[in-house]
Amino acid sequence: MHHAEHVMGTVVSIDLADDLPEDTLRGLVGDVCAWLHEVDERFSTYREDSEVCRFRRRELTLEECSPDMRLVLDACADLWRSTDGYFDAYAAGPLDPSGFVKGWSVEVASARLAAAGSTHHCINAGGDIRARGLSSSGKPWRVGIRHPWEADKLSWVLSLADAAVATSGTYERGDHVFNPRTGKPARGLRSVTVVGPDLALADAYATTALAMGTPGIEWLAKLIPDGYESAVVTDDARAFTTPNLPAAV
Repeated sequence: MHHAEHVMGTVVSIDLADDLPEDTLRGLVGDVCAWLHEVDERFSTYREDSEVCRFRRRELTLEECSPDMRLVLDACADLWRSTDGYFDAYAAGPLDPSGFVKGWSVEVASARLAAAGSTHHCINAGGDIRARGLSSSGKPWRVGIRHPWEADKLSWVLSLADAAVATSGTYERGDHVFNPRTGKPARGLRSVTVVGPDLALADAYATTALAMGTPGIEWLAKLIPDGYESAVVTDDARAFTTPNLPAAV
């Protein structure tokens, strides 16, 4: 079953390849969509009544925030510490946890699907992807990484059976990632893709490397022991990949 949902400012594609009754599959898709809309309502920085905007305006104390909000704030604080401040939910000024929230929400959605019996699925939220099991063809899921200058071409095609993929770049949303050292838009890297076991972290790591600029290439290599591979395109059109990037043959 394939479904596309407009949510979180993008189109989320949900593909279920499980041999389950159609009503069951529809119910699973409905649960995923309901969760993603709940996340959007809570964490959108464009909704004046969202929880994150109310927290920004100090209308809510930390103690009054939802468990999910506190979890996200704790995760962002942990990432700020572990990335030497380059992952910074306050880099552009007001709180914006978007660099963690989208990947986290899709990771949670995939875990919920797995717990409900869907062991073969793929969720793609604007380039943040969580795949499990096999596609309907019986083969690993194939994921294309967009060329950062030519929208109709791909830089890489990945083969995934149980992995997360996150891409952060400047080619679609422009200057949306800032270097916290300078307070200015990130420069040096055009596109960063991270592949690993957890989409929340893969998403955050891609954002972190983009914020670092070219030093992010060396930093990404340090994540390999934790199971995270990467592919990078620089502003001057050089390409770098780590040794075990799961590129399709």
